[in-house]
Amino acid sequence: MFHSFRRRLRARNPLLGTLVSLPSPEVAEVLATVGFDWLFLDGEHGPLDYLMAQRMIQAVGDRCPCLLRVPLGEEIEIKKALDIGAAGIIVPQVSSAEQAARIVRWCRYPPEGTRGVGIARAHGYGGYFGDYLQCANDEVSIVVQVEHIDAVGNVESIADVAGIDAVFVGPYDLSASMGLTGQVGHADVTAAIATVRDACLRRQMPLGIFSLDPRAMGSHLEQGFSLVAAGCDSAYLLGGAREALAQLRSLSHRVGAPG
Repeated sequence: MFHSFRRRLRARNPLLGTLVSLPSPEVAEVLATVGFDWLFLDGEHGPLDYLMAQRMIQAVGDRCPCLLRVPLGEEIEIKKALDIGAAGIIVPQVSSAEQAARIVRWCRYPPEGTRGVGIARAHGYGGYFGDYLQCANDEVSIVVQVEHIDAVGNVESIADVAGIDAVFVGPYDLSASMGLTGQVGHADVTAAIATVRDACLRRQMPLGIFSLDPRAMGSHLEQGFSLVAAGCDSAYLLGGAREALAQLRSLSHRVGAPG
């Protein structure tokens, strides 16, 4: 269903992705053609409602799996994200094992969980309803975000929750929770990230992380992070436009004003 994404994730294969926050099927489609292993659709900070997220997933098609970050870890949000056909969910601000266990239950159909049974895009609008019910529990990916210092203190119990497929570090919110907003390179922040990393590696729990700078991902991959989201759509657009304009300015200055 999702090109064995969950199996690749749980095997800790390097999965290279980027964050998509602009509410545009075309942007998601363009990024999917680049060759990313997955796309991180941001329904927390990006202005994406579920209809727009569905349109973006439809535009991407079979090119690569889309994980949708829900705005908060509530049952109705998770239900909608999965019913529109996301390959999995990313849940922000998970700070306890109890919260993580509830999320797993809401993602799994009975008897493994309590996910509500409806007919939506994920089920082919009913066309392959039975097939989806049979495979969804095995193929839907569940990623929880550790992005608060309280979650760092509970990371071992969070990582022990059965059914969690990856722990994803949110360095920016983590830095803010430590009174170091935006200082993701601060020694205290990197030490907290190392605590999460070490706890997960001891359990062979797949690790994810986001960085605005793709060049920073080399060290993360070396440290054992495998689910990485490098850069974002708006940053690529802004960076590319700035670079193009700089080149044009340079050319215009060399050519000079017409005589």
